[in-house]
Amino acid sequence: MKEIFKNNQAWVSQQLEKDPDYFRKLARGQNPRYLFIGCSDSRVPANEITGTEAGEMFVHRNIANLVVHTDMNLLSVLQYAVEVLKVQDVIVCGHKECGGVAAAMTNQQFGLIDNWLRNIKDVIRLHAQELNSIPDEQARRDRLVELNVIEQVKNLCQTSVVQNAWKSGQPLQLHGLVYHVGEGILKELEIDLSDYQG
Repeated sequence: MKEIFKNNQAWVSQQLEKDPDYFRKLARGQNPRYLFIGCSDSRVPANEITGTEAGEMFVHRNIANLVVHTDMNLLSVLQYAVEVLKVQDVIVCGHKECGGVAAAMTNQQFGLIDNWLRNIKDVIRLHAQELNSIPDEQARRDRLVELNVIEQVKNLCQTSVVQNAWKSGQPLQLHGLVYHVGEGILKELEIDLSDYQG
């Protein structure tokens, strides 16, 4: 922990050197354009991979970037971001080498997290034909990462928060991204949302 506090002091000094009012500006409030729903994986730092500064991105993270309709934590974040902060873009960002996705592809039991991973197993069931046609295990896992993001964006579309925002004419865009851990590159997935937008 000593290293954490030492790093914090160095970071504060760097920020103040760049802008003496940096923290006073942050303390006035936030007006983020983006809500980032990402994986809890320590290799996927939302602000760093998107090049956004503090105050520009509201962030929610969980194992394998899931949008589950019974997850009150995620739904509360979504509602606050859309209805109060008026974010314009909601991003679901998955990543290659995702441990949650890899675990869901096995029949192994991991404990409490098995209940959470059930949601990814549903994605596998929905896309079994496509996934089973991919002979290479790594390619199959990479495709599941993409399919999981697509399904989570579709889950977002079906929330009352997003539906109400669209009905009221609020400019709200949904995006599905995949982060390549080994390259540092973000890729946007093409997702047809026309069936969900009234």
